[in-house]
Amino acid sequence: METDSSPNILWLCTDQQRHDTIHALGNGLIRTPHVDRLVEQGVAFTQTYCQSPVCTPSRASFLTGRYPRTTRCRQNGQRIPADEITVSRMFSDAGYHCGLAGKLHLSSCSDGKVESRIEDGYHDFRWSHHPQPDWPENAYTQWLNSKGQTWDKLYAGPSTGYVKEGVPAEFHQTTWCAEMAIDFIRSNQGRPWFFSFNCFDPHHPFDPPAKYLANYDPDDMPLPKVQKGELDSKTTFQQLDAQWAHNNPGEFHTGAMTDDDRRQVTAAYYAMCELIDDQVGRVMRTLDETGQRDNTIVIFMSDHGEMLGDHGLYFKGPHFYDATVRVPLVISWPRCFQSNLRVTGLTELVDLVPTLLEACGLEIPSRVQGRSLVPHLTGQADPQQHRDHVFSEYYNSWTHKNAYGTMLRTVTEKITVYHGSDQGELYDLQADPDEFENLWDRADHQALKADLIRRCFDASVFGMDPDPPRLGPF
Repeated sequence: METDSSPNILWLCTDQQRHDTIHALGNGLIRTPHVDRLVEQGVAFTQTYCQSPVCTPSRASFLTGRYPRTTRCRQNGQRIPADEITVSRMFSDAGYHCGLAGKLHLSSCSDGKVESRIEDGYHDFRWSHHPQPDWPENAYTQWLNSKGQTWDKLYAGPSTGYVKEGVPAEFHQTTWCAEMAIDFIRSNQGRPWFFSFNCFDPHHPFDPPAKYLANYDPDDMPLPKVQKGELDSKTTFQQLDAQWAHNNPGEFHTGAMTDDDRRQVTAAYYAMCELIDDQVGRVMRTLDETGQRDNTIVIFMSDHGEMLGDHGLYFKGPHFYDATVRVPLVISWPRCFQSNLRVTGLTELVDLVPTLLEACGLEIPSRVQGRSLVPHLTGQADPQQHRDHVFSEYYNSWTHKNAYGTMLRTVTEKITVYHGSDQGELYDLQADPDEFENLWDRADHQALKADLIRRCFDASVFGMDPDPPRLGPF
C-alpha cells in the first residue's frame, strides 16, 4: 500500500472486553457513542478471535504477529524471549516515537516484581499493570499521589456481593491512561508516533465508579446464556469453574450466585465499558483538536473476552467459547480506509502486525505469521472472506493445572481438543450458535470430530515458526 506520509498509530487496547459490548454493533443496552463513531468512521471486523484466552500469551501474539507456540510466551507468568520483536520495536526502528500507558504484561509482575522488558521500542513508558498500588513504580499510583490521593482511600466504596463501587472516574486508571495519551499526542505533533493505550478495565473485579454504575439498572440486564443440564456434557474444567471461577476456592463463588447477582455483575461490566468509551472520546477529540485525525490509524480492540456468566462461568480460559476468544476490533483511518464497513470474514488478532506494517509502507518480516487486513480496509477484498478458520491455544496458562487446549473454529463448526485427556468440545454453530450442546461424545458426529481434530492438528503444525529461513537445499 502506497502512502504519502507516515501515519501515526493510536492503539486502544482494553483488557477482557467481550465482542458484544458495542452499541453500534448490536448491544442496545450499553452506551458507547465514541466507539460507535469509530465504527462509523472505520471498518469493524465482527468475527475477530484472539490466539489465547489469557492475557500474556494473547498479548505476546498480537504484538509480534506470531502464534503463542511460536513466541514461546504461552503462559501468564512467563517472560517473552528477548529475541522476539514487538510491533512497537518495528515502528521505533522505522523512526516512530513510541509510547505506552497502562498494561503491557509480556512478563511476570506478581509478588511485587516490576515487569521486566525486552527491547520493546517504547521511548515513553508509563507502566501500570493494574490499578492496585502493588509496586512503587506503578505510574498510575504516582499520578494519584501527585494529586494528593491514594488508591486505598479512593477504593473504600461499598461492596454488594460480587460488585463494588470503585475509584471515582476522575481518578480512575482508565482516565489516567487517557490523560497520558492526550499528553503524548499533544507533545509529539510534527513527527510520526505510535501510542499504546492499555487500560486494565473491564477486567475483573467488577468495580466501576459509582457514577457509571448508576447508569445501568440491574433489572434491565439480561441473564447470562445458560441451558439447564448443559454441564453434564462439558469438561471437568468447566464443572469446576461453575463452582468457583478459575477453580480458585474462596475467591469468586460462581456456584452461589443468584440471578440478581448475575444481573448486577453484567450492569457493572457494562458500566466499566462505558467509562472506557468516554475516555476514548477524550483521546479522539484531542486528535481532532490537534489536526492529526486524518493522519492517524486508530485501532480499538481487546486482548480476550469475558464469560460474564455464560454457561455458568466467569472470567476467561481455559475455555474457548466465543465469549472468551471473540473480541471487538475496529480500525479507522479516514484518509485511506473505508468507512462504516463491516467485515464478517474470520479474522485473528495475529493479523494486526502485518496490517499496520503494510498500511505504513514498511516491510513485513518473514517471521510474522498474520495475514494483512489492508485489502479489507481499502475495500479491495470480499468482506465475507478472510480466513477459512481461526485458531486459539491454551498451554497450562493460568490456574488450572495440566490444562492444554487448542481450538479451531470455522464459520459452521468449532472443536476444542484438551490434550492429554479424552475430553473435548464439538459444536455445530449453525444449529447451536450459543454452544450449549457438546457433540464430542455423540456417535453420529464422530466422523466430523475426526476431520476437525485433523484440521486442528494441521493448524498447530502450520503455526510453527517460519524462521530461520532455509538457505539452500542442504
